[in-house]
Amino acid sequence: MRNQESTQAPAETQSKLIHSVKSTLDHVESLLRDAANASGEQAAELRERAMTSLRNTRETLHDAQDAMLEQGRRAVRATDDYVHDNPWQAVSVAGVVGLLLGVLISRR
Repeated sequence: MRNQESTQAPAETQSKLIHSVKSTLDHVESLLRDAANASGEQAAELRERAMTSLRNTRETLHDAQDAMLEQGRRAVRATDDYVHDNPWQAVSVAGVVGLLLGVLISRR
C-alpha cells in the first residue's frame, strides 16, 4: 500500500486521506454512541471495535505521512540535481527572486 500511495498525486492522496479520516470518525462516533446505550459484553465489544477503527486510522495517517515525506525527499533531490546540473540558471533564478522580494518589501 505504501508504494501505491507514494506514486499518487498529492491532491489525490490528500483527498483519500481526508475521506478516510472522516469516515472512520463517523464510524467510531456511531460505535461509541451505541456503546453508551449498551451494557456489559456488548458495550465492551463496541468499544473494542471503536479502538480498532482508531488504530486503523492512525496507521493510515502514518502511511500518508510517509508518502508525503517521500514526495518531499524526491522534490529536494530533483531540485538538488537541477542546481548541480545548471548552477548559473539557479543563481539567476535566486537573484531574480531576491530582487522581486526586495522590491516588494521596499514598497511597504
